[in-house]
Amino acid sequence: MTITVFIRYQLNPFKRAQFEEYSRRWLTIIPKCGGDLIGYFMPHEGTNNIAFALISFESLAAYEAYRVRLRADAEGMANFNFAEEEKFILAEERTFLRPVTL
Repeated sequence: MTITVFIRYQLNPFKRAQFEEYSRRWLTIIPKCGGDLIGYFMPHEGTNNIAFALISFESLAAYEAYRVRLRADAEGMANFNFAEEEKFILAEERTFLRPVTL
């Protein structure tokens, strides 16, 4: 069963440019590590401190294998470190979704 990880980010609204840079870096890293990246979504109007990402996997086991590969990937770790150093992500929540209809 396909699952989609829905990630909700609470951002420092004064560091949205750093989050956008962080998101763009994942565009190549996530697929390389086995995720089907649907996309990252930035605030446009309205709330200025919430962003989202959607990544699909064949199964929860595929997601777990992806996480192992991601933590072993030099570019992935560099991006995690960038986020930690710059402190533009204030909170992150993950929800695992399954499709009801296709």
